[in-house]
Amino acid sequence: MLKVCGMNNEQNVLDILALKPDLMGFIFYDRSSRNCTLDPDFIRKTDFGKTKKVGVFVNESISEIKKKYEEYSLDIVQLHGNESTEYCQTISELGIPFIKVFSVDEEFLFEETKGFHLATYFLFDTKGDLPGGNGIEFNWDLLLQYRGSTRFLLSGGIGPEHNYSGAKEIHAACAGVDINSKFELSPGNKNVELVRDFIGLRIS
Repeated sequence: MLKVCGMNNEQNVLDILALKPDLMGFIFYDRSSRNCTLDPDFIRKTDFGKTKKVGVFVNESISEIKKKYEEYSLDIVQLHGNESTEYCQTISELGIPFIKVFSVDEEFLFEETKGFHLATYFLFDTKGDLPGGNGIEFNWDLLLQYRGSTRFLLSGGIGPEHNYSGAKEIHAACAGVDINSKFELSPGNKNVELVRDFIGLRIS
């Protein structure tokens, strides 16, 4: 499974969609250089095929998430802040599928994922100065400490040099990877050739 995140250019969205990624992420966080400014009508009227639209939020109000979810016809939301289990339960009760993100460093305790069982996926990202898009890889050996049953996406500094096809070898629960900053020409504008080469190594 491949998620291409941080899209913010209409033609680039169409070019990346032609590569048929599993998930495409749109960041709704005004402190991000990739904050989505795309017209909702463009997103709604574009044929995404089997590619799922993911809205990325950081400690956003539930009412705003619901609004964007409907306005952009999102398929799933990604909660990239310090959202509580109660918060996530409310999101789930609204019928909104979600990915819960955890920022990982040497001190992270994977027991913190317990209680978020309603998540469709987890996403493990590198803990950094920003909620995401730091372009830094964490020590993937730490994933061996994860013993949960919820499948996860791997993020954080993944670049063209990584072997996408080997993602499942990292951990049995690894569903795929999330790519962003290392595949860009500029924030929100992906290098189509790099993504195409990378997606050639995709997990079936």
